[in-house]
Amino acid sequence: MAAPEPSRCCFFVQKKKRFCKMVAGKGRKYCGEHATMEEDGGGSRRIVCPLDPKHTVSEDKLQKHLKKCNSREKAKPVYFVQNINAGSADGDETLRQVSLSELSRTELETLVDKLKTAFKGLQCDLEDSVQSHPALHDELHNPKNGDSAHKHLKQQSSILGHMEELGLLGRGRCFVEFGAGRGKLSHWIHEALKTCEHLKTCEDLQLLLVERCSTRFKVDGKHQDAGVQFERLQVDIQHLDLSKVPLLCEKKLPLVGVGKHLCGAATDLALRCLLETAGQSEEEEPPHKRLRPSEPSEPRSGGGLESAPTGCGPGPVLGLTVALCCHHRCDWRHYVGQQFFLQRGLGAREFSAFCRMSSWATCGLRPTNQRGDGEEHEPAEETDAVNGFLSASEREQLGRLCKQLIDHGRCHFLQMKGFSSKLTRYISSDVTLENVLLTAVPLTPHSS
Repeated sequence: MAAPEPSRCCFFVQKKKRFCKMVAGKGRKYCGEHATMEEDGGGSRRIVCPLDPKHTVSEDKLQKHLKKCNSREKAKPVYFVQNINAGSADGDETLRQVSLSELSRTELETLVDKLKTAFKGLQCDLEDSVQSHPALHDELHNPKNGDSAHKHLKQQSSILGHMEELGLLGRGRCFVEFGAGRGKLSHWIHEALKTCEHLKTCEDLQLLLVERCSTRFKVDGKHQDAGVQFERLQVDIQHLDLSKVPLLCEKKLPLVGVGKHLCGAATDLALRCLLETAGQSEEEEPPHKRLRPSEPSEPRSGGGLESAPTGCGPGPVLGLTVALCCHHRCDWRHYVGQQFFLQRGLGAREFSAFCRMSSWATCGLRPTNQRGDGEEHEPAEETDAVNGFLSASEREQLGRLCKQLIDHGRCHFLQMKGFSSKLTRYISSDVTLENVLLTAVPLTPHSS
């Protein structure tokens, strides 16, 4: 742009290579944020907000601003329990992340040998199962959607297809989307279950979205009609106690956990949140049989859903479907598969190294047109001792083994909790290289 637009701020934003688009005050060249650029200082001097250095505030209005700043410390909700899902704080979790660049070739060779030994007896080849759901058919064929939107729609369609195949996609339950972001997955779950007779009732369907950050352009904001019960919790999964969420305690609908690209340790936090804290009041009972989409939820004691126990806590967990990614962001303290690793003679140090090595499965292999699809998922390339030691294809294979070993630890955790789990490649690698889906449903309880 050669010049700013009329009545707009004249400040040039170097990072964006354009002029600021905020409206300037009458008779002013700059907006309130850049008023300090005015020759006369733009009135009151602007200073950096002490709560958040990303924005500024007029000095004479600082006290008023601090009372309403979005970064101010707010009262903690009832479901916030500090580190409830963080895992054990025993010694090894303080171990510094292993940097591969600090390891010698001999140490790397030893790690590779340990990895291959630990993988003996485990399933190496994952099943390819790309599913689809008719709810997304029209949107998938909408020419207005660009390549990035189309890739997200393909993934969402396949996730819904897998949920339907497992009998998890149906009414009479509450869907908990972890790491919800804008809430697109919950949106399509609602669209898939929306029928004419259910448009005016939300008695048998709830959608709970969990996201720690404040998100713009939320899709759930568009679902304000009487027939939808969406609720968003802005809280870190690490501190979320599902047994204290009022929405879940009201009707005690069975729970289904979902997530699309739940980064690193967030997957472990979500598993613990769903299967440990959510079931604290139900731990005496065996896992419930999963329901078909057409089946109503089974009453927990004589009568219907309203006759559920009056004690605190949500309903039973029917299952989960989580698209995995960013294993290099996993953390030993939060990891639910510690017992699995220890049984194989591995500990926190090996886990940290395998997390770093897991980035070999994707780094340097992602095409340029995929790099814009969520930069926060990009692993950082390391300069390490493997240069000249392993070929690119060998590194990729070892990276995938690291990812699968970490995921097998999660499957072991689910098995210990009474669930049957599976790892599946739910979408092709040309859509996303992070294409593994973790699914789990309760084992059928023994007849009494």
